[in-house]
Amino acid sequence: MKSNRRQKILEIIKKHPVETQEELTSYLLKEGITTTQATISRDIRDLKLTKVPTPEGKQRYSVIEHTSHELNKKYIRVLREGFLQVEQAQNIIVIKTVAGMAMAVAASIDAMNWDEVVGCIAGDDTVMCAIRSAEEAIEVIKMIKEIVK
Repeated sequence: MKSNRRQKILEIIKKHPVETQEELTSYLLKEGITTTQATISRDIRDLKLTKVPTPEGKQRYSVIEHTSHELNKKYIRVLREGFLQVEQAQNIIVIKTVAGMAMAVAASIDAMNWDEVVGCIAGDDTVMCAIRSAEEAIEVIKMIKEIVK
């Protein structure tokens, strides 16, 4: 079901200039697929869709293909530019960032696909990352410090 829905999403955004999640939900409904906004949001994130400008001055969802090497360089740059400090609290690491950079830093860490990282949440200048264990949190801190040095 999920893979079928995601395949339909990719087909829809290639055929139509979909600007919002509501439009996407509507197109899916026309295809006989009922879903929730939360599911659409997860699908958009997992499919790595992004909004790109259209010639009419609007935006539409699109798939942007990058090589993993290109992406890793971008994520490393974002992490370096936003990082201020990191602290451990058991299996949680707290990363302080430049104001307004926490979401980008969290997305960068998530995109690294480190097995130790369960996930990250971000505010404006703080990221909290859930790590599988306190021992692995130490390793993640070492990896982050190696990247930002």
